[in-house]
This record gives sequence, C-alpha cells and structure tokens, in this order.
Amino acid sequence: MGTERDPWRQVRLAVIALGGVLIAGTIAYRVVGLSLFDAFYQTLITISTVGFSEVGDQPSSAYRAVTAVVIIVGVGLALYTLGLFFEALMEGRIGEHVGRTRLQNALDHLEGHTVLCGWGRVGQSIYATLRSEGAEVVVIDRRPEVAAEINGLVVVGEATDDVVLRRAGVERARGLIIALDSDADNMYVTLSGRSMNPGIVIVTRSTTAAAGPKLKQAGADTVVNPHEIGGNRMAAFMTQPNVADFLGEAMHDERFEVQLREFEVLPGTILDGSTLEDSGLKRATGVTVLAIKRPDGSFLHHPVAETTLDAGDVPIVLGTSEQHRSLRDWLNTAR
Repeated sequence: MGTERDPWRQVRLAVIALGGVLIAGTIAYRVVGLSLFDAFYQTLITISTVGFSEVGDQPSSAYRAVTAVVIIVGVGLALYTLGLFFEALMEGRIGEHVGRTRLQNALDHLEGHTVLCGWGRVGQSIYATLRSEGAEVVVIDRRPEVAAEINGLVVVGEATDDVVLRRAGVERARGLIIALDSDADNMYVTLSGRSMNPGIVIVTRSTTAAAGPKLKQAGADTVVNPHEIGGNRMAAFMTQPNVADFLGEAMHDERFEVQLREFEVLPGTILDGSTLEDSGLKRATGVTVLAIKRPDGSFLHHPVAETTLDAGDVPIVLGTSEQHRSLRDWLNTAR
C-alpha cells in the first residue's frame, strides 16, 4: 500500500538547499575580500534579484565569478523554491476541497444509516459496536482531528446546528444516537432530529436520572444513562458473574455460539397474524423465541406456541450463528 505524497516535503528540502547556497555564497564572498556582513548582504541581494548595487571595492574577476555562480545557482533555486511553495499551497487547498466534495457526495447518497453525535468514550464504544454489526455510521463532532482518527464518515461541526445535522443526512437516516456530554445539548439535538425526521429512531444519552423523562418528552425513543448501566453491570458481576458474562457474550461476541437477536414482524408477511406454531418459525430456523416486544412497549415473556404475532411485534430470539442466518434467509423468502 503506497504512502500518501506530502506536497510540503519538496518545499522543505528546497528551503534547506537555498539556505546552503546562502551560506556557501557568504563564505565565497568572504574569501574574495568582503566583510562577513557585506558577504552575507551581497549573497542575499544577488539571490533575491532586487537589483541593488554591488558592495565593497571595485569588483575583481574572482568577485564577479562568485556573483555569476550565485546568480546561476541561487536565483534558479530561489525561483524553484517559490514555485514549489505555490504548488504545494494550491495542491493542499484543491485536495482539501476535493476531499470535502467527495465526503458530501458520499453523505448525500446515504440512506438508512445511523448518525452518531459525539466522539467521547461513550461515542467511540457505540461506533465500534455498530461497525462490528455492519452498520453504516456517520459521526458528528466539533473537533477536526476526529476525522483523522476514524476511517469512516465524519462531519465536523456542532451537532446542535441544524445545518450540520442535515449534512450528516439525518432526514434520510434510520437512527440517531446522541452521546453528548450535556443533557441540554442532547435534548436540543433530540428535538431537532425528531422534527427533521419524524420516523427516525432516537437513542439519547442522559447524565442524570431527572433528564430521562424530559428527553422522552422531547422525542427520544430510548434514553440511556451509561453510569446507571455500568453500575448495574458491575453489581451483576458481583452477585451473578456467570449470568452477566453469558449475557454480555451472547449480545456482543460474534464468536459465541449462542446469540440473542431481534427482528420486526412486517405487515403482510407469513408471521403477521400467525401463531408461533402455525408460522413454522421454529421448524424452519431452529431459533427460540424468548420474548416479544409489543408496539405499545410492553414485553410478553416466555411466549407459548399458541401466541399470535402481529405487524409491529419484535420477537427476541436465541440461537446459534447458523440459526440466525437461517432466520434472515427465511424472513426474506417466506413473505
């Protein structure tokens, strides 16, 4: 894999070479009889071609020979350095413009992606998990250096700015995850995201328990307090370490044989209006339905074979990686 060309490297080398000519010219003029300052001054005005008169006594042949060499080498090198400088300057600006244009073109063609606001420790963990699941993620953060950290799509700006949210494609996104440090900022982005895309799924971070209900009222589908979840998980590892370890692996470790997954029952599909037994879900895929989340937000635990599924229900199933692949294939064909 080739390295990216640095347009300023040649400029730095040319400046070093020009400095070498200035030092060599000063030494040469000093040898032919000029004082140190006059030797430096004469070299400088010769390289810069400003046209001042020569310094010192009546020039000798050696003096003129040194001047001729300085003109040929120094002036040519000075012009070359100046040309490289403007070339690097223009190349950097053009490259930056092309990069911004390509990024915006990529963002303009995105649909069904997830917009992640905030690149702190919580945001980084969210991004890693989403990318491991194969999700397309656009990150919004105010710091320009974040773009260099992520090998992906980054919009630099304030997530509280509606223009920035639109650049990230919130209006066409499937989900919006808000992981900013301030509850006020999280609430503002929640309101903006909901107004731009009424159907978007919004998951918002809260730093205090009191902010949760307000964020829900602002339009968040789910409010997560990382401190509370972290505390509960730590306590679970103390009281029921094996259960906590199992659930963590089942949710996030692709290498784990048995995993928990979810899917939505779509209108008009084989599951819509059918019981678990009649649909043939278990026979066709081998997964086990542990619970069903109803559209009103309630959960039905331990559903039986006679349980009826309807459009909008979200079954939560347990199965191996192979069984989950069978489930995806079966859902795509059994419509």
